Amino acid sequence: MENNFDQDQDELYEHHHFTAAKGQEPLRIDKFLMNFIESATRSKIQQAAKDGNIYVNNISVKQNYKVKAFDEVKVLLSYPPYESQLIPENIPLDIVYEDDALLVVNKPAGMVVHPGHGNYSGTLINALIYHFENLPNNSSQRPGLVHRIDKETSGLLVVAKTEAAMQHLTNQFFHKTSQREYVAMVWGNVENNEGTIDGNIGRSPKNRMQNIVFEGDDAEFGKPAVTHYKVIERFTYVTLVSCKLETGRTHQIRVHLKYIGHTLFNDERYGGNKILKGTAFSKYKQFIDNCFKVLPRQALHAKTLGFEHPETKQWMQFDSPIPQDIQECIAKWRNYAKHSKQY
Repeated sequence: MENNFDQDQDELYEHHHFTAAKGQEPLRIDKFLMNFIESATRSKIQQAAKDGNIYVNNISVKQNYKVKAFDEVKVLLSYPPYESQLIPENIPLDIVYEDDALLVVNKPAGMVVHPGHGNYSGTLINALIYHFENLPNNSSQRPGLVHRIDKETSGLLVVAKTEAAMQHLTNQFFHKTSQREYVAMVWGNVENNEGTIDGNIGRSPKNRMQNIVFEGDDAEFGKPAVTHYKVIERFTYVTLVSCKLETGRTHQIRVHLKYIGHTLFNDERYGGNKILKGTAFSKYKQFIDNCFKVLPRQALHAKTLGFEHPETKQWMQFDSPIPQDIQECIAKWRNYAKHSKQY
């Protein structure tokens, strides 16, 4: 039997809240939620539906409900989410720009953006709520957060300080009018000097820690994603590329570049921490090990961020220097390519 959310909302806590996109084709709710909730399994979602914990437009639904465009989907449980119990922490921030409406932060590699499964402290949000009071919540109840980047990715993020700024900036990201450019080092010699990768991204059914590109009849399992890339420099067995995002899916650059055969250098989750291109010489293996020691993370940096200021309506653009670890790795590869027999 369907329950009305309004009757017992005081006893329930919102753990997840999603709005289906305008172009959403009818899709079973368990499949829909698997695309959004990183730590969920299909069996857990189905059990939550059986227990009456999944609501669409404030009505509880079963697992065979088909999500349609603009549906408001919520997962409500009888206990508060652990990550919602935010604790302010005095963690220094590298603030590139700040005014009354927003701030731009240069996030170091290794810092998680928001609390979640396995990371409940030391995040960017823990730092933000220590340094700033009354930050507005986004639709996922994460103070100030307009977008995010992965833990081991360094670079620029814009943070909203007012409700109006949150709405305005979120709309820009949704309508793809903001600009984001990343610098990435990938395995292999990228064939074309530039190109566009267009492929729906969703969670892999074989490895829950990875996302993949879904094609053909399976495309409904993923969400539309578009990445534009351009080669910056070639180093024999790796290539330095610039990537501009049209969409902002989880692990988008990592997944799209792997999809075209060019996994990010030293990206452990996607297999880039192994020698994927090169020679069998032990000297080469030692060289790669040295590169991995210099750069102990995936070679990805959110270098440029542009958006319209929510109040002044002026275009603002920020550029952050490539971090030392990536620079050192580039220098090693540049030297290798210079002395390689192929050059």
